[in-house]
Amino acid sequence: MSPHVTNHSRTPVTRGTVLRAWWPLALSWMMMGLELPLVSAVMARFPDPEVTLAAFGGVVFPIAMVIEGPIIMLLSASTALARDRASYLLIRRFMWTSVAVLTGLHIAVAFTPLFDVVAGGWLGVPPRTIEPARVGLQLMTPWTGAIAYRRFQQGILIRFEHSRRVGAGTAVRLLVNMAVLVAGALHGNLPGIVIGASAIAAGVVGEALFIGLVVRPVLRRNVLPTATVGAPLRLPEFLRFYIPLALTPLITLAAAPLASAAMSRMPRALDSLAIWPVVNGGVFLLRGLGFAFNEVVVALLERPGALPQLRRFAQGLAAAVSVALLLAAATPLGRLWFADAAGLNPELVALSLAAVWAALAMPALAVQNSWVQGLLVHGRRTRAVTEGVLVYGGVYAAGLAFGVVWGGATGIFVALAATTLGGALQNAWMARRAQAVVSQLQAAPERPA
Repeated sequence: MSPHVTNHSRTPVTRGTVLRAWWPLALSWMMMGLELPLVSAVMARFPDPEVTLAAFGGVVFPIAMVIEGPIIMLLSASTALARDRASYLLIRRFMWTSVAVLTGLHIAVAFTPLFDVVAGGWLGVPPRTIEPARVGLQLMTPWTGAIAYRRFQQGILIRFEHSRRVGAGTAVRLLVNMAVLVAGALHGNLPGIVIGASAIAAGVVGEALFIGLVVRPVLRRNVLPTATVGAPLRLPEFLRFYIPLALTPLITLAAAPLASAAMSRMPRALDSLAIWPVVNGGVFLLRGLGFAFNEVVVALLERPGALPQLRRFAQGLAAAVSVALLLAAATPLGRLWFADAAGLNPELVALSLAAVWAALAMPALAVQNSWVQGLLVHGRRTRAVTEGVLVYGGVYAAGLAFGVVWGGATGIFVALAATTLGGALQNAWMARRAQAVVSQLQAAPERPA
């Protein structure tokens, strides 16, 4: 075992340790959270904004997210398992194989008649959105490969205490987004969906290239050990760890097209689909602060004194993000966001402000989810993570189905309420399953620093 890993694992965790590990990742998530609202704000200022926003937020982005779902958890996997060069190379081979398969699936959906089956048949979105969405999804072809590569390498950076480089990568992504958006706006003759989808695709490619450069020093022999650390990681062991974990985002991300399909069949379908990316993007800014906590938990739990410090941090963070979203809903900040920043018309602004109230618990639930999921990943109990997301998916689908059958509520309200209820029950299930991990951590003797 290298001296770097040994000293790192014996250093006690303090509040400052947690904060230093969390804030670069939180900044990264917040900058990433600005991406969708920024793109939506630009598209909202082009002709037929409702159609463009509905095509992107109700078709393009949900489909792209579902296709990339199986590789989302590469970040947690590399953070937890890439202890040495051999394990790094094994996970990297898995990553490239997944990229080839999933990119092929993306091409099949975007460039063949399968798109009409998915968008027009399965999702049942308004007909006016189908052709713009087809173009947008075609432009998003590099998305999955770039996401897989950068998340895998970001896990290496986090494990070896280079979280700030992750935040720098997200800044690069946002800068590329803005450059493409400005260029498209100055051109003036391109459809809004072309500008928005091109900006998203270019941003993730730029971030992946940057992460590939800054991870190189970490991969050198003096940082990433060449000797095996602990038991060698084998492919069957990795798959037993990863497959249940990968099902988590896959099921969760499938909720997005499911929501599009449900909202398309409820009152004010086009309005709901149009504000879906804007409301989600605004709430995501605060949820991202909770999502950033997951890798912090995974990276620090093996160290002395981590459990109480991480628990207290989670409680404080959940309270802070809840208060922040409440202020946005109850003060003029919300109108400033939806009207001035997002550029929505007054009718859509009013609908968006009302929808925020249905999402009030979502940021705190994101913190709780990261806390209990981090416990389960640390304890190698990834099956419990899958169980939790199955609970979420079942409750979410049932809520949407109720909304469609009932037909008495605007779709956006039903979708957000179903998300909140599903997330709450998912967290309750995982917290119950994580009690065994907590007991083990409390019973383990503290190692000397």
